[in-house]
Parts: sequence; structure tokens; C-alpha cells
Amino acid sequence: MITELRISDLGVIAEATLDLAPGFTAVTGETGAGKTMIVSGLGLLLGQRAARGIVRRDAAGTERTARVEGRFDRLPAPVLTRVTDLGGALDEPTDDPELVLARTVGAAGRSRAYVGGAQVPVASLSAVSEDLITIHGQSGQIRLALPETQRDMLDRFGGEALLAILADYRATWQDWRAAAAELDTLRAQARERAREVDMLRHSLDEIATVDPKPGEDQELAAETIRLQAVDDLRIAAGRAALALNGDEVDFDTSPGAAALVGVARHALDGIADADPAASALAARTRELVYQLNDLGADLAGYLAGLEADPARLEEITGRRAALAALHRKYGETTDAVLAWADSSRARLDDLVGTDDRIGELAAEVGRLGSRLADLAAELTAARTTAARRLEGSVREELAALAMPRARLAAVLQPADPGPWGAETIEFLFAANPGSEPGPLGKVASGGELSRVRLALEVTVADAPGQTLVFDEVDAGVGGAVAVEIGRRLKRLAERSQVVVVTHLAQVAAFADRHFVVVKADDGRITTSGVREVGQADRAGELARMMAGIDATDTALAHAEELLAVAADAAAGSLVPERSAR
Repeated sequence: MITELRISDLGVIAEATLDLAPGFTAVTGETGAGKTMIVSGLGLLLGQRAARGIVRRDAAGTERTARVEGRFDRLPAPVLTRVTDLGGALDEPTDDPELVLARTVGAAGRSRAYVGGAQVPVASLSAVSEDLITIHGQSGQIRLALPETQRDMLDRFGGEALLAILADYRATWQDWRAAAAELDTLRAQARERAREVDMLRHSLDEIATVDPKPGEDQELAAETIRLQAVDDLRIAAGRAALALNGDEVDFDTSPGAAALVGVARHALDGIADADPAASALAARTRELVYQLNDLGADLAGYLAGLEADPARLEEITGRRAALAALHRKYGETTDAVLAWADSSRARLDDLVGTDDRIGELAAEVGRLGSRLADLAAELTAARTTAARRLEGSVREELAALAMPRARLAAVLQPADPGPWGAETIEFLFAANPGSEPGPLGKVASGGELSRVRLALEVTVADAPGQTLVFDEVDAGVGGAVAVEIGRRLKRLAERSQVVVVTHLAQVAAFADRHFVVVKADDGRITTSGVREVGQADRAGELARMMAGIDATDTALAHAEELLAVAADAAAGSLVPERSAR
């Protein structure tokens, strides 16, 4: 519920504050005073586009920045969640916290939106405020002619039981659509999957036939180099062995490094006892002798193993050719080929398992389709029952609004199952007996449409605590009909907060609070403000609305009579319980 509305520099309104309360609030004022700026301001809080030229200019002709600020309490849980997600803050976070929404519009049309003090996109402001305010204006009459609006009204009138069926149907519809889409995709791709399966199996068989081992390509490359250079290796190794071990044929001439170091060892051993330094050198020489002997033995073994093996070289060449063929297709190295094979086996398992998935999906689509058909039939039955009750309730309301013979029919036409059910819903209207009912938006006049809209709102109203704003709900009516409109708005205000912009005293008389938009003109610029009408001044203001600038005694008496009628209505029971809801 909105508790305060502040407007500055919007249209002709320089500065205005409305302290609002539960119940029925009327906003009146002479033509051109700026009554509709109240609705425009609330529209800005709902995220509506700012009209061109809506920002007020001062006496010097300079455009200012328009600002609208609304304070709300009795916040529903979804609103609290959205405010938290947007980073906004609540005022006085008690059991009933308050939320401030704001919108500014600059002269150039630049707009900023705020939720709980946090600047947000206008769309985010709209997402929060749409759960708090509903505006019924001329655009609302246009929306009333839309099939989706009529369907929503019927579903809301059907109550929680119908809405629960609808929610179950919509969830099942989404599941069915998702499963059917996946099934269609898998079936459409069956030929591509078959080709990919054949390719993967052929490739994996080719790799399995070669059976490469990790690092095998590098090992074979090294062995190939060794076998191709065996003669050069033998010559070099022989020279090294001769240098270490000496020439066995002419050892005296070529004793080798090991023998020469041995001579040095014996020489140092002979003086080791005489000099500690010599002893250390002798020890190092002994260690060198051991190392040279070991190296000589290893070199001899290496030389013995250097045998030419043409058969092995040929075998390695063939093996490397087989590996190279795999490298050209599946990876630059043997390890890369093996990695490709691992991922391809996993992909093949997925593709082969798709056939099982198709079977599972087909069964799931069938199960969900059956469930969807059952829910569609259940939803149709619930809507049909609700339609008959809605027609009766609206007929009673229209009779009270001086349309005793008018008929509204909620017609359900079978259609292919969709996200909202298996039928279309259309409101048909006939104002007089003998007239063929036609689409509501085409056959109803402006005054008739205003009354039908009010009758529906009173009948369907199901959001206690929400703020309902009516602009020109009394368009095209007057007299006794206007009194009944006021009576119905009073009834509606017992469920929701109702704010009505009206030019009829018969409507304003039923309000719990009454604000007047007052226009002032200093010869240079027109400025409007808002004042609340006290209870003692209500009759005078209503009389002025009926008689013009100067209220006559007759108008004053009529105003007193209107207030008495409104008081009697307030004292009576205006909101009977609807057990069927």
C-alpha cells in the first residue's frame, strides 16, 4: 500500500505531497489543474515512458528535473526479495518495513530510477512496483480488450484452486516442450550421429591395430640413430678403450691411462709415510685408479655390444612408418594419438548411448503428453465453471450500474494445447436484449466499457493490500450511474487501497479521503498544488464540483445528500463473502 506520494516539477505541479491511507481516496480538481499528473507520477513509478514535455518549466522558461517519490508499506514477500537482490534498503526495518521508490526525469528526457535508495534500471523499478500498484486508465480499457487480459481475469476469478491447476499445467507444459525439443533434435541428428560413430570406430580400430605405447616414437627414434651410426660408434669407442687400457700387443709403448695412473699411485704410496701431504695425494690417486678401471670395464662392455643389426633397423623403420601414419591423422606424437583415442572412446560411448536416450525421451514425452491432456481437461472444466459464475456476478454489477439488460459472456473456444491451456478465452458483450454479443473491445462504447471494467474489477479483485488507481473510470456517465460507481469503488476499497481521479461529485462523495488539485496563475506561469479537503469542507467542495465556481444552496443540499448516501453505504455490509472463490 502507498502511504505517501511526493511530486515535484511534473507538468503543472510544482510541489505536491499526498499522505495516503487505506480505503478510498478521491483526487479532484478543475479541468487543466493537473489531476492526471497524479496518475502520470504513479505511472513513472511503474516504469512507464515519460511523455514529451512532462517536465515543468519555471517562470524564466528553464526546464527543471521532475521527481516522483512513493513510500509503501505492507510489502509482499516477492517485493522484499527483489529489493534485497537490487541492493536497496528498507526504512525502519520492523515487522512492517517501508520502501521508497523514486524516479527522476530530466529536461532532455534522461531518466533515473531508485529502489530503496539504490539506483537501478527502469525495468527493475517496474518489476518491483508492478506488485504494489495497478493503474486502470484509458490504456487499461485497451488492455481489457486483449485476450490475455481476459484470460487472466477469468483465472484470477477462479481462485486458488484454478490457479493451482494452471500452475501445474504450465510446469508440465514446460517439461513436455523441453523433452519434445530434445527428442526432435536427437532424431533429426540421427544420420550425422551414425556417420560419426562409423568414423570413430574405424579410427579406433586403426589405432588398436598399431597398438602404440606411450613415448614409443621417441624411444624408436633414439634406437634408429644408434643402429645407423654403429660403425662410427665402434671406432670411437675403440679409441677410447685404447687410451684407457693401452695396447695389448705393444703395452710397453702404449700402456694406457689406467697403467700410467697406477705408476703414479705406487710412487706416492712410497712416500706417503714420510709426508702427510703426499699421503693425501696417494689416496686421491688410488681412487682415480679404481674409477679408471671401472670405466675401462664399462667401455669394453659397451664396445662388445656394438653389433650391426640390419634386421632390427628394418623392423624399427617399419614400426616408425606405422606410427607416422597415425601421427598424420590423430596427433603429432604417440602420446597425442593415445589422448585422442581416449577422448574418442568417451565420445563413442555418448553417441551409442543416445539411442537409449531417444527411447527414454520418447517414453517421457508420451507420459508428459498424457499428463498434459488430463490437466488441460481439468483446467477447461475449472474455467468453464468460473466463466458461468463470472458472468452472473458481472451481470449483477452491471445492473447496479444502470445496465440491467447488459450481458457479458466469457466464451471458451477449443484450441491446440499451448502454454496457457487448450482453449482461447474471449469476453463477448451485448448492451441490450436482442443484440448479438460481440467482442467487448469492439461493441462497447466508452461509457459502457468503463462500467464493464469497474464491474470486472469489483468482481475479480483478489489482491488485498494492493493499490488500485482509477483514471476516468467515470468517463461518459453521470447521475445515478455515477453514484453506483462510487458505491462500487467504496466496496472495492474494503479489499484494496483505491485511488480515483474523478470529475464527478457523485463518485468523490464515497471517498474516505479527498484531495483537490488547485491551479494558480500569476500571469506568467500556471502552477498547481494539492490540498486535502477536511471533513467539514467536504460538502462545500462537492457542491462546487456540481455547481461550478460558486456553490449554490441547492448544490450544497445535494452534496449533503450525497454524503449521507455514502455514509449509509459505508455503514452497510458492502462486501459479501463469495464462498465459491
